[in-house]
Amino acid sequence: MPTILRTASFRFHFYSNEGNEPPHIHVRCADGECKFWLEPIGLASNRGITPTDLRKVEQLVFENKKLLQDKYHEYHNL
Repeated sequence: MPTILRTASFRFHFYSNEGNEPPHIHVRCADGECKFWLEPIGLASNRGITPTDLRKVEQLVFENKKLLQDKYHEYHNL
């Protein structure tokens, strides 16, 4: 599960066996993990992350969209 970005308490990563899903990113912090679709950006799932941190993560996904998309496509050979 390659880490793409670390910022504040958040770790953005992929799972290696999810190439059949649309482009997305997983984000883990001390409270839990969430998943955001990248095209278009939207929350796919959340387990334990507070609403405040979820808003921060969403903003970081928007700010780093190109990097996250590029790394997703590179990693999954798309």
